[in-house]
This record gives sequence, C-alpha cells and structure tokens, in this order.
Amino acid sequence: MVFHQPGNLDEVLKLIHNLAPSCRVIAGGTDLLVSIRQKDNEWPEHLINLADLKEIKQIHETEEEIIIGAAMSHDEIVNHPLIKNHIPLLAEASRQIGSQQVRNRGTIGGNICNASPCADAVTALIALNADLEVCSVNEILRVSLKDFYLKPYQTILKPNEILTMIRIKKLQKGTGYSFIKLGRRNAVAISRINVAAVISKSKTGVIKTAALAAGSVFPVWKRIWLAERELIGKTVAESLFMEAGKITAREMIEKTGRRWSTPYKEPVVATLVKRALLQASGLLLE
Repeated sequence: MVFHQPGNLDEVLKLIHNLAPSCRVIAGGTDLLVSIRQKDNEWPEHLINLADLKEIKQIHETEEEIIIGAAMSHDEIVNHPLIKNHIPLLAEASRQIGSQQVRNRGTIGGNICNASPCADAVTALIALNADLEVCSVNEILRVSLKDFYLKPYQTILKPNEILTMIRIKKLQKGTGYSFIKLGRRNAVAISRINVAAVISKSKTGVIKTAALAAGSVFPVWKRIWLAERELIGKTVAESLFMEAGKITAREMIEKTGRRWSTPYKEPVVATLVKRALLQASGLLLE
C-alpha cells in the first residue's frame, strides 16, 4: 500500500482521478481502519490522507449558512462557536458520538460517507436539511444530503469524487431542537435508534415549522414528512406529539415490514419521537 500526503485539495483530486478505483481517502480513520482490517476486506493499493488539508479543515459562515469542512473532527464541531450559536442541534448530536478519543479523530465527512444507518451526525443533518459539496477534477456538485444515500453503507459518490463541504442554513432565533439517542449504555455506544427534531412555533404555541429525522429506523435516513405535516398549524401538546410518534412507527413498518424486532421498535420509536418533540418544543426539559 502506498500512502499519499497531498498538500492541497487540487492535488487530492488529481490523485483520485488518476488512481481510482484502487485508492481510498482517509481523514480520521475511525471507520476505514476498522473496516479494512476485517477478514474479507482487502487493503487499498493507495491511501490518500485528507486530515491536514486547510481547504476542508475549517468552519465559516455566510449571511444564511454555516459551511463545514468535511475533515473537521466531531470534537471541533462540538466546541465551535458558529455551530453552538447557529446550529446547536449538530453540536448536540456530535457530542454523543462514540468516546472522546473517537470524537477527537473521527470527522463529520467520514460519518456521512461511511453511511452507517446509526450515524448520529447524519440524523441531525437530515433534520437540518443539509446540502453537500462533492468535488472531482471536472466539477463541483451541490447535493442534498437526503439524496446522497442509496442504501446502508452505499452513497452516490463516484470513485473519482470526494465530499468537501457541508452547508447548513442557520436556525432562526427561538427555534427549538432535540437529539435523542438510544444505545445499550449511556456512553461509547452505537445508536440502536436516534431521533432529531427541529420546531419553530408562534408566541401562542402554534407550530410554524417542524423537521423530524430518525436513524436506524428506515433503510436510509429520511425526513418523516407525514409526521411533520401532522404537526404544522397545531398547538404544541403531548397528545399531538404522541400521534406524530405513532405515525413514524407506522411508516417504519410500511417501509421495512414486520420483523422479529418490530414489537420492541414500534413503541420505542413512537416514544422517542414524542420525547424529542416535547424537548424541542420546550414542554420537556432534560
């Protein structure tokens, strides 16, 4: 295996263009190194390091958006003032990823591109309606994150393309949010189910906008449009949020069918959605 240390993004794109499909890119390595050490996986002929590229190792803002480089670590995202001030939902989801060591090394780009159904940051990004910048030697594409996944562990990325930036609109002041993760333990746990919710409401408690997403619930991440439509224009209430949870659980069964785990997941999904909405609306403080 040949290890490449390019000095800038242009060099990376040229290397990938010339070496694909016999190359892989690496930033944090928390997913890739585990994967290629598994019994039936082959090591790539070429490994291209992205970890120190300034072009994708930064966070900045425009008037409407926060733009995050794909090589930013989870810990950097958790602690960055632009994230905490304008898209705190992502900071909260990133804070719950793995251990401190994993958050120090793992990157948001890796979390997205690995396409694991339980990826915590992706659920939050779907609820935030994030867009991605995908680059090759020939072009820069802007792709909605919700259209990025084909199935678990498979994206639309071509062998000569890499993810460089994540673009997210700033939340309006007063917008409520919540991220809830269910794991086998309280820390260093892979999500069995996670839910992200974003709600804006009027002074009288009428819901103006709502966004819901869930991980490890559907084959790939998606906004839960039916539940969102149930919420819009209605006054925040526990009964309303319970109905949204039931709608989500029913849609899960429609998409995945009834399995051995359904008797467990159906009420759990409904309850987690209800709890996330209660927190996002301010009715439940935890």
